[in-house]
Amino acid sequence: MSITLDRAMVERLVRQAIEKHAAPKGERKTVVNVSARHAHVTQEDLERLFGKGHQLKPMKWLYQDGFFAAEETLTIIGPRQRMITNLRILGPCRDHSQVELAFTDALQLGLDIPVRKSGDHRDSPGAWLMGPAGMIQLQRGVIRHERHVHMGPSDCAQYGVKDGGRINLRVKSTCSAVLEDLLVREGKGIKLEVHIDTDEGNAVDYPHATMFELFK
Repeated sequence: MSITLDRAMVERLVRQAIEKHAAPKGERKTVVNVSARHAHVTQEDLERLFGKGHQLKPMKWLYQDGFFAAEETLTIIGPRQRMITNLRILGPCRDHSQVELAFTDALQLGLDIPVRKSGDHRDSPGAWLMGPAGMIQLQRGVIRHERHVHMGPSDCAQYGVKDGGRINLRVKSTCSAVLEDLLVREGKGIKLEVHIDTDEGNAVDYPHATMFELFK
């Protein structure tokens, strides 16, 4: 026996399913992504690593419009020739080169890295970066990028925060936890998105998380 559903009934069922899983009215869905170790490079450093005139090739577009994980990867070399291979470059190119690691990555390399906002390289160690066409030495710029949340102006207004302010993240999972003092990074055209690193993702059992909530 077959059952035929008319278009109106199908649309109603789909709408009900979407509403069941949507965020409450007036509340934006909190997107949380785990940011694995990666590098940002200038165009000049990219060409020193991959050859003159080289351009980054997008492999996967990221949640924020215009940003991508590139096909290109590097090897980072720390003290006593400790190294990590397949360090992904994120694009587009920036006006400074830096590497963002979790603490466990830094321990593997033998580096003592500070927690910093992207671009703040104060008191940070350097490292060698190796590509297929050459090597460069960063005098500094290897950091742990502090957990943060990207917000547009309307998001900041909703949560009552400003650029450079702080907000907390509650995670419900098999290892429920509250991550405090996320840095607020406001910008026009930005979608609401939280970034934590792999250590933090493992600590809260990110794959089995059922709820994320931002609060002051």
